[in-house]
Amino acid sequence: EVQLVESGGGLVQAGGSLRLSCAASGFSFDGYTIGWFRQAPGMEREGVSCIRNSDGRIYYADSVKGRFTISSDNAKNTVYLQMNSLKPEDTAVYYCAAANRVLLRDWALIDNYNYWGQGTQVTVSS
Repeated sequence: EVQLVESGGGLVQAGGSLRLSCAASGFSFDGYTIGWFRQAPGMEREGVSCIRNSDGRIYYADSVKGRFTISSDNAKNTVYLQMNSLKPEDTAVYYCAAANRVLLRDWALIDNYNYWGQGTQVTVSS
C-alpha cells in the first residue's frame, strides 16, 4: 500500500521556522520525484518545491526561494522541507506528493503526481 505521511506542521510566529517531513512507503522511493504543495483557504493548490530522488535535482517556487530548503534521505524514504523566515502568506495546508514520471519543467503541475499525502497545517501568525 502506497503511503505518504506528512508531519511537522503547526503554529509559528512570522519570522519563525518549521521543518516538515514526508515519510513514504509502498513504492520505489529512489525513482520518484517528490513534491511539496500547499493550499490556502479559497486558493488553488500550488507547487512549493520538488526533488528528483534519482539525481537530486531541486526546484523551488519563486515565492519560497531563499527561505525554504528541500532535502531527501533516501535511506529513510523521507523528504524534508525546512521553512525559514516564515510569513503569514505561507499559511496553508502543505501536502507532499510523488510522481514517477514528470518533466522537471512541469514539476508544479498537480496532474503529474501519482500519490498524495493527507496534508499538514502550517499557520503563521503576524
